[in-house]
Amino acid sequence: MSVGVPDSDRSTLGQRDVFDKDCPAHTILGKVTSRWGVLILAALRDGPMRYHVLRDRIGGISEKMLSQNLRTFTDYGLAERTVEPTVPPRVSYALTPIGHEAAEELHGLLQWVSTRAEEIVAFRAATADPPTA
Repeated sequence: MSVGVPDSDRSTLGQRDVFDKDCPAHTILGKVTSRWGVLILAALRDGPMRYHVLRDRIGGISEKMLSQNLRTFTDYGLAERTVEPTVPPRVSYALTPIGHEAAEELHGLLQWVSTRAEEIVAFRAATADPPTA
């Protein structure tokens, strides 16, 4: 991703411009920064979790959304799925090194959001158009 990299330096760095509509980073950015994607990466940041623990940790996520996002993260190499051969099978998920890197980068954003959420919601409420009859 060549945010802030001059055009002349892009080819030597082997990076593409994330603002270019054909840049593959668009797809990855959409997966990693989706509401559920960010929360899944953040939850897995501290270590592996079994599926049901992860589901319970992320309030409001459906099993379908959790499964879809975990499948995407494993397909993109951000997470790995481990199945223990027990009855019933124990399935857990953990971040790969690149997934952990992404989670670390997102950590600051999550801290900022949790610190500023009430202020932003209050501002929105104070400036929103009143309902019309």
